[in-house]
Amino acid sequence: MNFFEARLEFQTDVSDVQKALSTGDPGFQLVDTRNEQAWAQGRIPGAIRLEGAELDPAVPVVTYCWGPGCNGATKAAAELTRRGYRVREMIGGIEYWIREGFPVRTDAGDELGKPDPLTALDCGC
Repeated sequence: MNFFEARLEFQTDVSDVQKALSTGDPGFQLVDTRNEQAWAQGRIPGAIRLEGAELDPAVPVVTYCWGPGCNGATKAAAELTRRGYRVREMIGGIEYWIREGFPVRTDAGDELGKPDPLTALDCGC
């Protein structure tokens, strides 16, 4: 396996996660690795918070954190992998989820922001 194939085995992006979630059966558990305050500000619909989560070891996990400037999802993915879970990290984190214009869930309900024209375009990948 080459470097790029390995990256695809261990990483996914926000568009691929959104497409999988839209099917209703994504085939993975989406795990938000941020703290309680960040979770309350908004999270990806369908995500579970890592702290206190009861994960099914038979179901793959996708981790995310704030964004490219944060390695919380990487740290969580490394720990979950050590525990025997199959894990991929969602590159871009919730920052790029929001920038793509995908919905964010808060305790008040789902919110849809305005997509960032620099990131929210179909680049063909």
